[in-house]
Amino acid sequence: MMKRILFSLAVLGLLLPTLPASAADTVMETFFRGKTTAVGSFSAINGVSRKFDVVLTGRTRGKIFTLREDFVYADGERDRKTWRFVRTGPNTYTGTREDVVGETTVRVDGNTVRFNYLVDLDPGQGRNIVHFFDKLVFSKDGKTVANTASVWKYVFPVARVKVDFKR
Repeated sequence: MMKRILFSLAVLGLLLPTLPASAADTVMETFFRGKTTAVGSFSAINGVSRKFDVVLTGRTRGKIFTLREDFVYADGERDRKTWRFVRTGPNTYTGTREDVVGETTVRVDGNTVRFNYLVDLDPGQGRNIVHFFDKLVFSKDGKTVANTASVWKYVFPVARVKVDFKR
């Protein structure tokens, strides 16, 4: 009887480290770890529309999750952005990227992640600041994420972004 109990505890001890405390605890790091691909589009109220592909590379070191985004636009232009997220709680992160003004607070609620941030579209002498409002919805099967973002200038919506990520 004692052997059976010890065996059960040993098996449970082996399984517990592989199970997250909740889906929210690891949703970002789990989905975006390693390589992920995406297709997306940007459309603005002035008629500008751009389609793009993205290859993402994610890695975790301690409380820091780094997500590199390598964009290739339909016209051949390439761009790279790198997010650095720091876990601040079981369902929150702070994050920054090279074109983000300040930092953002990321909130995870089940399979949905929300964050908003300011981006300087013209990092030269002049500043062209817009406000992004991102919503990522992770599929139940863990294979896709739908990201929609609205972009605002002052109090006016000026663009929309849609990105579909897949593993």
